[in-house]
Amino acid sequence: MRVIEALSRLVSERGAPRYLRSDNGPEFVATALLKWVVDQGIETALIEPGKPWQNGTTESFNGKLRDECLSLEWFRHRLEARVVIEEWRRHYNEVRPHSSLGYRTPLEFVRQSAPQGKHVEARVNPPVV
Repeated sequence: MRVIEALSRLVSERGAPRYLRSDNGPEFVATALLKWVVDQGIETALIEPGKPWQNGTTESFNGKLRDECLSLEWFRHRLEARVVIEEWRRHYNEVRPHSSLGYRTPLEFVRQSAPQGKHVEARVNPPVV
């Protein structure tokens, strides 16, 4: 239900994607999630087991989150985890340049790519926690 709540919020803020790409983890093959996806008119694109390159962008992001944040911290409670991860997310999106974006931050990339006069929200990636 938490996955559905997070996805529902994102769909209401940004619109529904054409596809939901995921691995075959239990949270992504659950009956409730599959029903929600169908109800939203979203198609699924499942990644074959043992083939992480089929979702390279997400695998890369997960590795960076783990290496640059999660492996460096010992969280005493959820609130501390939320604060630290949010700080990392802001740095990742607003300060840290990305080679794949021409050494711009994701926020700079989105702002420069937006049509003239269109407001771009500062939050580029959803919260990780």
